[in-house]
Amino acid sequence: MPAYLETLFSLTGRTALVTGASSGIGHAIAEALGRAGARLLITARRPAPLTRAAGRLTALGIPTTAIPADLADPAAIDELCRRATETTAATAGDGDGGVDILVNNAANNIRLPLDDLTTGDYERTLAVNLTAPYLLSRFFGPRMAERGWGRIINIGSQQSLRAFGDSGAYGIAKTAVTGLTRSQAEAWSPRGVCVNTLIPGFTLTPLTRPAQAIPGRVEALAARTMNRRNAVPGDYAGIAVLLASPAGAHITGQAICVDGGFSVH
Repeated sequence: MPAYLETLFSLTGRTALVTGASSGIGHAIAEALGRAGARLLITARRPAPLTRAAGRLTALGIPTTAIPADLADPAAIDELCRRATETTAATAGDGDGGVDILVNNAANNIRLPLDDLTTGDYERTLAVNLTAPYLLSRFFGPRMAERGWGRIINIGSQQSLRAFGDSGAYGIAKTAVTGLTRSQAEAWSPRGVCVNTLIPGFTLTPLTRPAQAIPGRVEALAARTMNRRNAVPGDYAGIAVLLASPAGAHITGQAICVDGGFSVH
């Protein structure tokens, strides 16, 4: 890599924690950050897929530690924070032992008409999509601020901007994530922590398979974009590295759409 680009985009010496990293957007972002030089901590609810994901990343030469956690459970979040802190302290090497980059990607989406959504459905959806990012950021954000450098990337949704078909609780959570980002940026950016929301377009991942199964749905969504295709997880690699790297030092508090123009209409 040319020296100028190395200065702008290198994550060498940084440690990134990526949630929901066993597949889809989270896995693609984790790989991108790792290829840019970051050490990785990855987490997801199911241990077996997470272990396979860690194996793929390790095979690329990326130092990776897998920590299973169900982010619907606050106790599991506490344990994740503890294990992440212990791991970074033990492998600090040329760094200072902390998590430098937090990607709040883990999500669930219970796709039911709002009339049919139970209180339990609502509470679990908000727990994973909103409360977990809040709790993880509350732990790591002040520590980043104490060190004078950090990056938090919250993953939003098109439902951060508009309603989107039988996903009421998910839409509530993802709308709130953009507000969470602004509050976090206001709190920590004066001390070197940039916080942004990445808003993907409709992406072909395991989370969107129910929508993909509706006849004609995938084609209609692709037609709505300006480049006439739906997203794939790799479309978020570049923006993740930008937001996590020194190149993103003056980008904070923003909701950034990476959606092929879908949100313009």
